[in-house]
Order: sequence, then structure tokens, then C-alpha cells
Amino acid sequence: MAECTEYLALLKSDDKEVVREGAFRAGEDNCVEAVGVLAELLQTNHLGIQEAADSSLRKIGGKETVRAVLPLLRSDEAPVRNLSMDILREVGCQDLPSLIELVHDEDTDIRIFATDILGSTDNLLAVEPLCMALLKDPEVNVRYQAAVSLGELGKAEAAPCLNKAIEDEEWVQYSVVEALTKIGHASSVDAMVKALDKASDLVASMIIDSLGEMGNVKAVTMLLRRMDDSHTALRNKIVKAVVKILGGKSLTLLNTAERERFREYLLVALKDEDEDIQDAAIQGLAYVGGEQASGGILDIASKLDQDRDQERLNSIIGFLAEIGLTDALREGVHGENPDRARVSVQALSQVSPGATCSERDVCGVLMAAFWEVGLPIQRQIVSVTAERGGEHAQNFFIKILDEHTDGTVLKSAVYFLGEKLRLAEVADRIFPLLQHQYDDVKEAALEACIAINGPVVRERFKAMFSSDNPVDRLMSTYALGKLGAMENLDVLGKALEDEIPDIRKVAIEALATSCESYDEWKPMVLGMLDDESKDVRLTVIEILGKCFTEDFVQYMIRALDDGDDWVKIRAIDALGEHQSKEAVPKLIEMLENPNRFVQMKIIEALGGIGGTSAFRALLEMTNRDEYELVSAAESAISNIQEAQG
Repeated sequence: MAECTEYLALLKSDDKEVVREGAFRAGEDNCVEAVGVLAELLQTNHLGIQEAADSSLRKIGGKETVRAVLPLLRSDEAPVRNLSMDILREVGCQDLPSLIELVHDEDTDIRIFATDILGSTDNLLAVEPLCMALLKDPEVNVRYQAAVSLGELGKAEAAPCLNKAIEDEEWVQYSVVEALTKIGHASSVDAMVKALDKASDLVASMIIDSLGEMGNVKAVTMLLRRMDDSHTALRNKIVKAVVKILGGKSLTLLNTAERERFREYLLVALKDEDEDIQDAAIQGLAYVGGEQASGGILDIASKLDQDRDQERLNSIIGFLAEIGLTDALREGVHGENPDRARVSVQALSQVSPGATCSERDVCGVLMAAFWEVGLPIQRQIVSVTAERGGEHAQNFFIKILDEHTDGTVLKSAVYFLGEKLRLAEVADRIFPLLQHQYDDVKEAALEACIAINGPVVRERFKAMFSSDNPVDRLMSTYALGKLGAMENLDVLGKALEDEIPDIRKVAIEALATSCESYDEWKPMVLGMLDDESKDVRLTVIEILGKCFTEDFVQYMIRALDDGDDWVKIRAIDALGEHQSKEAVPKLIEMLENPNRFVQMKIIEALGGIGGTSAFRALLEMTNRDEYELVSAAESAISNIQEAQG
């Protein structure tokens, strides 16, 4: 009470900053006695004082605040009325009777304000007075606001009065329909459909959209009955609503007559300017459309921007694929319009095998069009056919190998013939591509030849190692490693001595392909720990960590003295991961390494290995001045303690 007296004194000061400070403090200490003065301060022209009073009234709240602010709704100053409205929307629920009383006020504006505020109370008790205002208030704007507020409340109990009010004048109908959409009560479906008979076109459109949003299956039959008597624009809206409620696939459950009639309406809706209606029509036609639908949908898709409309375009292409292989898609691939051809190929690539007589149908269409279309479409076609084609496409791709020059097209042919079919007879055609000007084509040819395998392929790769070209020797080393390192030790042994570090590195990786056979490659790989190239040494350490055995620990410890920090770091990681206690003394010794990252890695490894020596060394680290090292050491100590349980 003493504090409130102090704040009341501050609020009466002539100094505006003192008043502002007093207003803030009154709210912080929940000084209810100051509510009346704070409400008066909302009318001051000083923005800082207004903000302080506003904030404090919201904090204090309660009936006192509601009753103090309510009179300000009658202020002649719009900013004061707006401010009081905002406060009451937040705290008005704390004195609902006072708000409800204003619903019957003689002043129309006050009734509008009251119905507005009641929508923010989230209280079931607000439904009845709002319904009363909606159904009986003589002022249309009050009824409009009452419907809006009932929608904000979202209480199912409001549905009956809203259902009645849907027959009010148009301005009220807007808010009633929106409110019913938010509430989504099943009882409203009948009322909304019934209102269609007398509603204006605009309200009828809103009602149909609302029924679609509500998603109640009960509305479908009623909407279907009204389609024949509706004008085109409204019928298109009905099409959209029905598809939204049922989804495209469920349209197939309609009886034959209904389905055929609805298909015709879908085709009309396809030409609507509204994209949402178009998309609903496309979704429906994907399941009941057929040939004519495919052409119409293709028209829309081919006019979309590949980048700007990507999401919509992908969706439409999926629906085209759902319809399946049609003459429209066949003609689209062959046509002169490149956008139409591109979309047609994309749609055909997604047609499921079961949607046509056989998967070969799609590939047949694409292969027949290949030599007639431009290069961008050829690239699409060859990619799809390589993924979906079977043995029947063999000659098509062999012809591409013989006659085409584009790298992207050749890559698909090489993949199909080599990796997919593994045709030994095309190896002679693919091997020359190892000398192609583009690296990605070389890589594709290399993988294809490896997939084909066989004595002839292996001998050709062995012969390649004699080349003066380092890239040839690199490819040879890689391929022979994939085709059987132990069977090609003679070449891989030479590769370990090659002047090019990358070749030595690939040879090491090839030898260590199988960890289980490490006895066979161990002597050769370990000998590379002294290689002049840090990348080669790094590769050796990585392999020793991956194929870890206790025999490798001594070599990893030796690598801790490597001249390259990254080699050290990889060795530290491996020793820590495999909890090699033998390495602890050396790791502790290295804690004084000048490279901070090396130090951090050692601390992490010691935390993983654990033990008395590691624990003591880490404790010593916590006495350092460097925050980063101390934090890492504390974390490592915590790991050791957790491991001990």
C-alpha cells in the first residue's frame, strides 16, 4: 500500500518523465489503486506516458481495469478509442458481464465495439450475447461484427444462430459464411447449400468455396445437383469444391452418368482464368479425364515457366503421368514446340508401367522421336530411356554410341549399355570414350567398362598402365583395383611407385578395398608411410583407421611424428576412436604442440581413451589460461567419468 501511495504521487507530478516512470512502476508492482489514474493517462497527448499506462493496465488487468477503460470507448478521440479497444481485447474476458451489458447500448458504435471485443475473449459465455446481436440488432454493421466475432471464437455452439443469419442481407452474409467456414460444423452444410438459391453470385461463390474448405462429404451430392442449373463461373467453383472435398481419385467412385457429366464440367473448368480452379480441374481429370484432358492439361503446363512455376509444373506433370500414355503426349514429344515437348517427356518419364500395355510403350514413343527432336529434348529422352528401358532398347543406344557426339547423351548410352545391361560386345565401342575431352564422359565410360568386366576388359586396362598419359595410368589403377586388387598386384605394385602422387594414392585405396585381406596388402601399404606426398601418407593413415587392428597401433604412433599436421590429426583421431592406451604417453607428450587444433584433437582423443594417465594430464590442462583448451579438457574429463559410470 505504501508503494502504491508513492506511485500515485508520481502520477500527479508536473514532470512528464516522472509521470511516465510512475506509470511503469505501478504496473510492475500490480498497483490496482492506480488503475483509474492510468486509464485517465491514456487520454494524454504524451506518447511515452500513453505507452506506460497502456503497458501497466494490461499487466494489472482485472475487473478494475475493464471498468476503468470501458468509458473511453465513448471518447471523441479515435486514437484513445483504438487504444482502449486493444486493451479490452486483451483483458476484457476478466469482466465479461460489463462487456455483455454494452451489447444492448443505445449507441450503435458502442454495440459494434462490444461485439468486436467479445470475439477476443475465447469464452463460451460470449456466444449467446453475440448470437442475440447477430439475429436481432437493427444495425447491419453490428450484425456483421457479431458474425465476425463468432468466427473468431470458433465455438460450435454458435453454428445454429449463424445458420439462421445466412439469410440476412449480403453484407452480413459475407461474415456469416467466413465464420461458418472457421467453425466447420456439419449442421451448416444444409443451411449453406439452401442459401445458394437466393444468394447473389458473389455470396454464392463464397458459400461454395466455404463448403470446399469445410470438406464435408455431405455437401457433394447437393453441389452436384446444382451444377446443371449454374452458370459457368459458379459451376467452375462447384467443380473446385467437389474435387477439394473428394480428392481426384474418389471421383472414380461416382456412377457412370455422374462421372461423365462431371468430366465435361472439369474440361470446361480447365479453361477458367483462376489457377486454383484450373488446378482442381487438372487433379480431377487425372482420374476421369482421358485423351481430351491430356491435351488440355498439356497446353497449360507447356506455358508455365520452368523456374518460377516449378512447384505447380511438377504437380501438373504428375497428373499428366497419372492419365498415362496418350496421343497428346505422343504428339507433344514429336511437335515443334520445345516447351510442349519438354513437358511431354517429363510426363512420360513418370508414367507407371501398369498404366500402359507395357513399359516398352513409353520407351518406344521416346526412342521413335529421338532423332527428330533438338538436342535439349534428346538429352531428356535418352536419360528417361536409360533409366526405364530394357533389352529392347539395346540397338537404340548402340546407334547413339556410333553416331552421336554430345557428351550428355553419350553418358546415358554408356550407363545403359555398360552398367545396366553389361554387354561385353559394346566394350570396344566404350573404351575409346576413356579418351573423351570431357571428364564426366570419361568417368561414365570407366564405370561402364568396370561393370562389363571380363578377361578382355581386364587386359585392356592392364595395357593402359603402360601409357605415358598419367590420366590413363590413373584410370587403369582405379579400374584394376575395382576388378580385383589381389589378382592385379603386379600392376598395382607398379602404381605404388608411379611419379604421380594421385596414382599412388589410388593404388593404396585399391589394395585396401577389403579389410579382411589386410595380411596381403599390409606390407605394401605400410611401406607408403614414408612417401614424399602428404596426401599419400594421409590416405595410408585413413586406411589403417578404417581397417584397424592392434598391429597398426605402432604405425599410427609413428605417424604422430609426421611433418604434416593433418597426418598427425588423422592418426590422433584413429587412436582415440579405437581407444589405444599404448598411444597415451606419446599423446600427452604432444600436448605442447604449437598447433591449437592438434592440441584440441589430442585432448578429445585422451577423453576417448581414458585411464589414469590421460585423466591426470587432462586435469593439468584445466589449470591453463586458454579458455578453449580448458573447456575441451573439462569436456574430455566428463567423458572419462561417464565411461566409468
